[in-house]
Amino acid sequence: MTSAENMADDIVGQPEPNTLRGSDARSAAVDIPAGTVVLAATPIGNIGDASARLVALLERADIVAAEDTRRLYDLARRLGVYVSGRVVAYHDHNERSKADGLLDQVETGATVLVVSDAGMPTINDPGLAIVRRAIERGLPVTCAPGPSAVLDALALSGLPTDRFCYEGFLPRKHSERVQALRALLPERRTIVFYETPHRIADSMDDLLDAFGPNRAMALCRELTKDYEQIRRGTIGEIHQSVINDPPRGEMVLVIGGASSEEAEAAAPNSLSIEDLAVLAIDRALEDGLRIKDAIAQVVQEHPLPDGSLANRKQVYAAVLEIKG
Repeated sequence: MTSAENMADDIVGQPEPNTLRGSDARSAAVDIPAGTVVLAATPIGNIGDASARLVALLERADIVAAEDTRRLYDLARRLGVYVSGRVVAYHDHNERSKADGLLDQVETGATVLVVSDAGMPTINDPGLAIVRRAIERGLPVTCAPGPSAVLDALALSGLPTDRFCYEGFLPRKHSERVQALRALLPERRTIVFYETPHRIADSMDDLLDAFGPNRAMALCRELTKDYEQIRRGTIGEIHQSVINDPPRGEMVLVIGGASSEEAEAAAPNSLSIEDLAVLAIDRALEDGLRIKDAIAQVVQEHPLPDGSLANRKQVYAAVLEIKG
């Protein structure tokens, strides 16, 4: 795919402009980078969250690669924006095949705007393929940041935000979901998931079985919308609330990380300082290494339940004690 000819089938006809509210001094002052891929976040519920950069990019980008062209035009209508560039359907099923054709246009100096239905492209939405290919081809990529359901939910949950991990959607199949949750039992960081209304009851059953009833969590739904709701409590309490009042709409689940005791209980095979010292002594003898080098290797190979590494000085002290 090398030119606009190969994208012609995906180009959707432009609607007539409604109002030029977006063409004010605010959007006109925004710089539009030529010869660049721009990932732009779109509102996740509240149209007022659209940034001046998003408005300007929608108006002035040469090509807009949209996950759903109908939703793109609906967004433009609500923003009072006329999309002047070519609009290309760019979704999960074609993003790999379309990436190089779009990047060919970038090489000629075009601004290619990538937008998903809501939120930031690449976060459970199309966009990763074109980013990777742009990096491989040495072409510039930038972001117009904005709304994010992950960060909104994390901020509103009341749970620790200094360290967190994002796990996307929980697996659809029960067995795979249980396995994924069990693997996260020793995770000490706050955990963030996406979930859908038709799977939330089953997922809450599995969360209760895996983590128990007392772990703190928040269920965040309809974020930024009129009916935004944050349910906070323990897993047991949220589980019961889902039974009593099944939530509607896309939602984000935020789960508190494991305590030190929970992490250790979930990883019973983790090695103690004394175990690491014995391994280091054996490694030094077998491989002819200095004891400090053997300790460094053993510590690196056996992380603690939370993913951190044992203190080498403590292991060395244990080695000295073992040697008498």
